[in-house]
Amino acid sequence: MKYDVVIIGSGLGGLLCANILAKEGYNVCLVEKNSRLGGSLQSFGRKGCIFNTGLNYTESLDNGQILNQYFRYFGLMDRLKLKRLDENGFDIISLPSGKYPLAIGHENFRETLLRRFPGENDGLTSYLKNIRNICDSISLYNLSEKPFNILMSSSMATGAADFIRSVISNETLRNVVAGNNLMYAGHEKKTPLLFHALINNSFIESAWRVTDGSNVMIKTLEENIESSGGTILKNTKAVRFTSGGGTLRTLVTGTGQEIEARWFISATHPEQLLSMTDQLRVSGAFAFRIKKLEDTIGMFSMYLVFKKDSFPYLNYNFYHYDRENTWVAGDYDPGKWPQNYVLMCTADSGADTYSRSASVLTYMSFGELKKWENTVTGCRGEDYEEFKKEKCEKLFDSVERQFPGIRSCVSTCYSSTPLTWRDYTGTRAGSAFGLLKDYNSPMESIILPKTKIPNLFLTGQNTNMHGILGVTISAVLTCGEIVDIRNLIRKIKNA
Repeated sequence: MKYDVVIIGSGLGGLLCANILAKEGYNVCLVEKNSRLGGSLQSFGRKGCIFNTGLNYTESLDNGQILNQYFRYFGLMDRLKLKRLDENGFDIISLPSGKYPLAIGHENFRETLLRRFPGENDGLTSYLKNIRNICDSISLYNLSEKPFNILMSSSMATGAADFIRSVISNETLRNVVAGNNLMYAGHEKKTPLLFHALINNSFIESAWRVTDGSNVMIKTLEENIESSGGTILKNTKAVRFTSGGGTLRTLVTGTGQEIEARWFISATHPEQLLSMTDQLRVSGAFAFRIKKLEDTIGMFSMYLVFKKDSFPYLNYNFYHYDRENTWVAGDYDPGKWPQNYVLMCTADSGADTYSRSASVLTYMSFGELKKWENTVTGCRGEDYEEFKKEKCEKLFDSVERQFPGIRSCVSTCYSSTPLTWRDYTGTRAGSAFGLLKDYNSPMESIILPKTKIPNLFLTGQNTNMHGILGVTISAVLTCGEIVDIRNLIRKIKNA
């Protein structure tokens, strides 16, 4: 079997690369080890309710906004059922000192917080101006045809927490504007301003839930690939490459099948890729760098099915912290678990007044799961199930303090740990957002799409940026190594 491009991994990055290249006329083969596509983009059903694993809410989908335009190009805007989150508080940041809304729209965001922090007009104005300017400077955020290199941005070498401290004087407000950093595992001493700015500015522009689950995204992207002549191989594990003349020649699968291609794109964790290229003598320095890079922390997820008409549908996301510090990932303490969580009701067609289901996510270190690290999902034993049950009880205790009576509203509770993420998405240590980006050493922590092997490229949340918008931009950059990126940008702009 011979293709123009073989793509390994069907997370969002792999799916988007396959869509772009198939639309551009390339003969594409997408290889996925699992029976289902989508990675952490998947949703699943329990007791008639839908739960999302990764896409709990997304951003910038109003007409004229950046993700709207990308989604139009991919044929998603006409297929998705979207629910806009509360204009006056799409996120609620809950601290011991009070509850603070983050509003949609720059002016609304500023004015809403000024009611609680009347002396911070200059600080909020400066904050919003700076994060918007950073986004304006990123060419693919604006579909500019200027060359893009994430390392050229000064905000990549500036700490997000440091910047916030420099423009906002009130300590509580500093924590509030960083209060949703759980959605990118924000680290006070490592997260670059660039990532905070791109994510926060995008959500301030507009915030949405996908109604009835994110699987429609996967189905649409899968149909696009196949209608453009692409091939999708599920239940096909990529094991190793063969090479010749300094380039890759074939991908060898778990069954011994060899798939030949001109180019290869890996949407897997870079360390997994290293195991597939050992025999190619990939640069020792690169291999050492990948192995020492830190991953973002994983998540413990609790999935709640509510009794009929028992719990109100909350059209916002509720981020709670047990102390006046929202930078928890870098100060994680298992002895104080859970230190934070986010509760998100699921948007479904029949849930406007009451919610049928909700997800509660909080950090969990992989070190707490070492006992079961050599097991697989569904075969971890009774002690693992007891561990999860105890964690659910502790998390319920914390949620109950903010939502009295929520326990009595729940008919069924399910849970998952970073081990589940590791098994289904292939992320090292069940990391929720891939490699941790570090403003102290941006050259080392940023993985670019191009590798030392001329016909091997990288994509996905471990390269450049993560999040729905970040991975979309990364996929365009990766494909730009094969196609004319300026022409591709024009097509996206005109979609």
